[in-house]
Amino acid sequence: MTATTEVFHDPDALDPRIWRMAGVVILGPLMTSLDSTVVNVSLARLGQELHAPLTTIQWVITGYLLALALVLPISGWLVDRIGAKTLYLYCFAGFTAASMLCGLANGAPALIASRVLQGIAGGLLAPMAQMMVAKEAGRHLAKVMGILVMPILLGPICGPVLAGFILQHASWRWIFFINLPVGLLAIVLATWLLPHDDEVREGRAFDFTGFALLSPGLVLLLHSLEQLSSHPAARAFNLLELAAALVLLAGFLRHGLRRAGHTLLDLSLFRVPSFAAAAGTQFMANAIAYGGQMLLPLYLLTVRHLTPSQAGLLLIPGGLGAFCSYPMMGFMTGRFGSRRVSTAGALLALAGTLPFAWAGFDGAPAWGVGLALFARGAGLGGISIPSLAAAYAALPKAEIPSATTALNIVQRMGGPVATTLLAIFLHARMAPLLARPGEVNAHAHALAFTATFGLLCLLHAAAVLAALRLPWNVAPRR
Repeated sequence: MTATTEVFHDPDALDPRIWRMAGVVILGPLMTSLDSTVVNVSLARLGQELHAPLTTIQWVITGYLLALALVLPISGWLVDRIGAKTLYLYCFAGFTAASMLCGLANGAPALIASRVLQGIAGGLLAPMAQMMVAKEAGRHLAKVMGILVMPILLGPICGPVLAGFILQHASWRWIFFINLPVGLLAIVLATWLLPHDDEVREGRAFDFTGFALLSPGLVLLLHSLEQLSSHPAARAFNLLELAAALVLLAGFLRHGLRRAGHTLLDLSLFRVPSFAAAAGTQFMANAIAYGGQMLLPLYLLTVRHLTPSQAGLLLIPGGLGAFCSYPMMGFMTGRFGSRRVSTAGALLALAGTLPFAWAGFDGAPAWGVGLALFARGAGLGGISIPSLAAAYAALPKAEIPSATTALNIVQRMGGPVATTLLAIFLHARMAPLLARPGEVNAHAHALAFTATFGLLCLLHAAAVLAALRLPWNVAPRR
């Protein structure tokens, strides 16, 4: 027998070009995350510099978010029409140009208009990054996303530091000008490293009816929920706005079911059991994450009477928990399957939230609060990525753009729904007690937060039930 030397190639090995591509596309979500954090922290200073009241300058944030919701439904159609790489380059160029306009703005109206343009371009960068990684990574999606999401977590951590440095040593305009070199570098790298749009695409007609129903419906829904949670005085008007949003979205649902496969958002995707389960898990994961982000700082400031800086330091373990769990998601999902990992993450997040629903926890030491927050953060980091892997694995590669649009819309709805529900519940519990002075009032405030954390725990339990519907394993894509 003649000895021969054979070179074996593992078909399941992760191609190095995927890491290069992923390293480029992650610059979009990283830049938008950092930019949003910096702007949010700098809002008061912007109002002072531009001589605008808070009610006006707040639209620097609100306008961006509503513009994002407006364009999100058309991302799948745009990918089919002009290609992922081309669209990503347009978005990066648009975000960079809008950042320059923000820095050159000479008043609040000009800044708000520029931020709307920024939201139109930036709103597509995160779903585009998710879609391109899902297309190229295949069954390795959990591993790649687990690593790539870590830089995005640095945005909320580094943003306040960067904002403070800029506002102390330079003009507020550099809050936006800082995006220019990053954007230009990203455009060059994307042109060089992203895969070409060489697949054949059909010229799908634009669904004008669907756009006229879905996009305004999402904008009105987000705005009404945000106003209901933060401005209860105008509740009657916001309820009318919410009703209009629900009518528009119901109209799109009817339109989508009648024209299955030919609408802006393909509702037939939700007939795939694993995709529907993953979408529900994404919704609940976003709900409990944003619900906690709204409730925890208020609890630390008003019940435990911490200063803002002390509260910020005490919230760090939550971010560290997520930072520690994300890199393990690829191995864990491959070893134990999507359902086990996502359910375990939801249970761990629930365990980290339950102590806050205990009436005596307001007297717990700081290390105990930090430990609970670390467990909560680690659990939250284990829910989304396994469910994303399950969602994309169930679909052919050609349906990934439409699936990304659907997942992002469902996911983004979870946060506003949860924060509105929790804010209204907390306000209802505290309103009768606001006139009660002294010790009784302080104790009543603590009990109101305890009850609201109990409601948050119920949302966590719903996330566990949603994760239990995921498939056991991530099967190879068809």
